[in-house]
Amino acid sequence: MAKDRKHAADEGDGEYRDALYRLQVELVKLQRHVITKGLKLLILFEGRDAAGKDGTIKRVTEHMSPRETRVVALGKPTERESSSWYFQRWVPYLPAAGEIVCFNRSWYNRAGVERVMGFCTDAELDEFFDTAPFFEQMLVRSGISLHKYYLDIDRDTQAERLEDRRKDPLKQWKVSPVDEAALSHWKDYSRARNEMFARTHHASAPWTVVRAGNKKKTRLNVIRDLLTRCDYEDKDRDVVLPDPSIVFQFEQERLANGDIAA
Repeated sequence: MAKDRKHAADEGDGEYRDALYRLQVELVKLQRHVITKGLKLLILFEGRDAAGKDGTIKRVTEHMSPRETRVVALGKPTERESSSWYFQRWVPYLPAAGEIVCFNRSWYNRAGVERVMGFCTDAELDEFFDTAPFFEQMLVRSGISLHKYYLDIDRDTQAERLEDRRKDPLKQWKVSPVDEAALSHWKDYSRARNEMFARTHHASAPWTVVRAGNKKKTRLNVIRDLLTRCDYEDKDRDVVLPDPSIVFQFEQERLANGDIAA
């Protein structure tokens, strides 16, 4: 029986690797188009701790040109950065012509971690909500193609992944005091996320939600969705269609019907 289960898992892994390979070929086509046409592609990845942002970004960028691809994951702001215009610290990392940039967390730190953990004032939070859509509209008007993904997991999944992270000696760099507070502040993060969606989901840069309980399906469907949203030559349209039960554009009704974890 155990042998049968292992065989089934191996087959599933084979299907996943085949699907991922075909999608990564499409990503290479997309990058070639971005470079040739001098386009600017910016992808934001948000979500709770242990939602799978690192692994998803790794699969997106794994076979892309390192010259034209950057992953940005900023740490705690310096004293100077804290006294600057809030969005200023991200501006130097925005894509130039021919570049693809992935932000592993972004200016939305203010709407999530900073808000829940008390790292910003109510006035700073209100200013952020008032100005973030305008900032993003400026980016889009400047020629940046902006895509915002929120990876959504339930409380049990987060608890299991955080425990695995603590036990894995190769993942110790991921463990932080904020992680330790993640579960105890679950409801606070849910309320913060819901307001973030309500106040920063707009036509120029809508939120795309990904149900991220299954890491492999998350990675495949994020890539499919991204490829679906981007025009490039020689696209294999049979490969890039995402599962609408896993990845979808934010709608208020999704919070009530359970599509987004409470």
